[in-house]
Amino acid sequence: MHKRMTITLDEAVYDGLVRVIGRRKISQFLEDLARPHVTGPDDLASAYQAMAKDSKREAEALEWCNSLIGDVQ
Repeated sequence: MHKRMTITLDEAVYDGLVRVIGRRKISQFLEDLARPHVTGPDDLASAYQAMAKDSKREAEALEWCNSLIGDVQ
């Protein structure tokens, strides 16, 4: 279901959206832009794939896992 809303934009921003995106495509463009910031991942698999792409996070997780090895006897 779609909801209608009114937003206020600077005239230059609106003109740029019309020029680059097209008058009838602005709503979909803004929805696609906002969606990943306001909704969760579609499924668990895509969330794990996104986490795996974060090399810094993966390195920290590996370091943490390796530090636990000494606790196991």
